[in-house]
Amino acid sequence: MQIQLPQKVQYIITQLEQSGFEAYAVGGCVRDSLLGREPDDWDVTTSAKPLQVKAVFRHTIDTGIQHGTVTVMLDHEGFEVTTYRIDGEYEDSRHPKEVIFTANLVEDLKRRDFTINAMAYNDRSGIVDVFGGMDDLDKGIIRCVGEASERFSEDALRMLRAVRFSAQLGFSIAEDTKAAIRELAPSLQRISAERIQTELVKLLMSKHPDYMRDAYQLGITKIILPELDAAFETAQNNPHHQYSVGEHLMHCLLHVRADKSLRIAALLHDIGKPATKTTDEEGIDHFHGHVEAGEKMAVQILKRLKFDNDTITKVRKYVQYHDYNVEPNARAVRRAVNKIGEEYFAPVMELRRADTLAQSSYQQEEKLARLDEAERLYAQILENRQCLSLKNLAVSGNDLMALGVPKGRAVGEMLNRLLEEVLQNPENNTQEYLTEYVRNTVMDNSADLSGWTQNKESR
Repeated sequence: MQIQLPQKVQYIITQLEQSGFEAYAVGGCVRDSLLGREPDDWDVTTSAKPLQVKAVFRHTIDTGIQHGTVTVMLDHEGFEVTTYRIDGEYEDSRHPKEVIFTANLVEDLKRRDFTINAMAYNDRSGIVDVFGGMDDLDKGIIRCVGEASERFSEDALRMLRAVRFSAQLGFSIAEDTKAAIRELAPSLQRISAERIQTELVKLLMSKHPDYMRDAYQLGITKIILPELDAAFETAQNNPHHQYSVGEHLMHCLLHVRADKSLRIAALLHDIGKPATKTTDEEGIDHFHGHVEAGEKMAVQILKRLKFDNDTITKVRKYVQYHDYNVEPNARAVRRAVNKIGEEYFAPVMELRRADTLAQSSYQQEEKLARLDEAERLYAQILENRQCLSLKNLAVSGNDLMALGVPKGRAVGEMLNRLLEEVLQNPENNTQEYLTEYVRNTVMDNSADLSGWTQNKESR
């Protein structure tokens, strides 16, 4: 079978071969090419040692030279070229104590994680597949190279990677590989939060984000996300639900687009339910306060996993308002947009829809109809460019001070009062109307301009 190598990759391989060395495209790029997918990047493995690679190419970067990796730069594009190697003993479930260079391609392929990632290719030799990667690709199986327990002992993150590849490709995990994960999952506690975060995001952004279920069943989340275990173990005996909390989260994931913050929010939006569950006299479960508890827990989880502040802010907002009931009338929608935030409203509505679709059929049609109408009204509001926040008001703080509103808190109070007026009546968002509104208010408080905000409470 032949793979169409990119011109620059072919050039690197050819130059190394003409210099007397072996060279192959290797790993994920070979796997993806065989699956008819576009590889994200192309890696080359070679019998040439790092200094020999540097001697062949004019522009190189020592990205990981101690581990045999040199980046070859061609027209400002980088390609990692790594020497065949044998990894020494692993001390920390992550890094080998030493790396031994070898002239044997098979020895290099032997140290890789899964059979589908342990294939090499060049035009001269074709596919080099000594561990059954092609067969596992055909069967849709994720299987470790050699003994699974050895591969996972070398790098514990490979256990989460197995689930991630399964989710990305829609493959199943081989039984012996699963057994090794169940046995060795506790060693994931040695892996840094940053590396776990990277794999979790890739899993959640895949075509099968609900394969997080496998991470739970294999004992992975018990170590890296124990809150999810509690969710799977919490039943929801309530007319609005047909699944456990955890199973509901898995179904919700399937109904939101592959947006990082939305997928994370879908995973965590009900994470506060186990801690807030109560059961009434009729045996019906309730989860009062789960939104507030879930918001707090989501932030704690994301900080623990070293997520960036932007993602934490978005997920927090989505979780905070995922249960917010937007009445299907224009005034209520405008107020909801103002309360939630213009940049967050549409994603929150998307999460609410996914949440509803992952519930039982009880009142589901009515819930979805309300969402449909609220979204229709929102689109109409945007089309009509109605004011939804202070930045869209027809007057500014400087305008108010020019009209006699005292500088300071009074300006902010007045701006919010004007916003309340135009949220109620969007046609009033004109400079003329709001100016007159302010003049009347200032005149009402002419005896004590600084006290208008207090006086308005009694009116």
